[in-house]
Amino acid sequence: MIIETRAYARAAILGNPSDGYFGKTISLIVKNFGARILLYQSPELVIEPQQQDMNQFKNIYDLHDQVSLTGYHGGVPLVKAAVKKFCEFCTKQGITLPNKNFTVRYSSSIPRQVGLSGSSAIIIATLRALSDFYQVEIPKVLFPSLALAVEEEELCITAGLQDRVIQVYEGVVYMNFDKEYMQQHKHGIYEEMDPARLPNLFIAYKTELGKVSGKVLNNVRARYDKGDEFVVNTLASIAELAEQGKEAILNGNHRLLHELMDENFELRCKIMNISDSNKELVQTARNLGASAKFTGSGGSIIGMYYGNEMLNNLVTAFKKINARVIKPTIA
Repeated sequence: MIIETRAYARAAILGNPSDGYFGKTISLIVKNFGARILLYQSPELVIEPQQQDMNQFKNIYDLHDQVSLTGYHGGVPLVKAAVKKFCEFCTKQGITLPNKNFTVRYSSSIPRQVGLSGSSAIIIATLRALSDFYQVEIPKVLFPSLALAVEEEELCITAGLQDRVIQVYEGVVYMNFDKEYMQQHKHGIYEEMDPARLPNLFIAYKTELGKVSGKVLNNVRARYDKGDEFVVNTLASIAELAEQGKEAILNGNHRLLHELMDENFELRCKIMNISDSNKELVQTARNLGASAKFTGSGGSIIGMYYGNEMLNNLVTAFKKINARVIKPTIA
């Protein structure tokens, strides 16, 4: 029997990057792109490498382009780390896994390193496949924390829970990572919202902007850990935008949501250095009357638009700067 599992891209509507700092966020799933895992029983445990895991190149320029796009590691370390953490989870739960092996193969259509959570999607799809293969139930509310531990504890990647929560729950979710609640329950407060209440949204991205999000956020982490008052207060302000945004969505106040999304980006600029290429994405959208903010760590934006004419204008304008526009598929 072949087990097939998937996990999808995501975009943060409001609150990022406060999720890694006991903040609040609203995110939606983006089913336009996804990671796929195929797993089947085999005599030995095998993780099949894909093209980005290979170490053979046409020439020096091919190596340069591959590393620029996918980094120095492909998806195999993600799958391997997920398998290890799954094993540890079962041990802690007193679960003895049956003596059977598997072959696992991954693939992903999620654009790499543009803030759409391609790495965590591979991890979550792997954990889902392992859960199915070994018939082990991972409680839904704890699943995101297990996925986060794969990257933080095994791969030393700085990250937050937001991506993993939305990729587990899907749809649209408001998340509150209150510190006291998190310390007591080992997870945040997750409220699923009706996607039908959302306004018209678009996502635009440039694949050549890719940066590893952990590296992007590391400076903020260091300043936050040192108690930098400006960083701490700015992240708190970003978190409160998500609280206001939840009410705006529930009340159908799209104009307020527009303003909050723009403010999210402006506050982010106060504590992070934003590249000219990333600023170009945001400014291109705003020049046409749309709102715009990062979906994640940079490289892609999400915003509101008003009517098909504006959407068509956005597609044309972004094409001129080598960026692609999509309407996120949530259902």
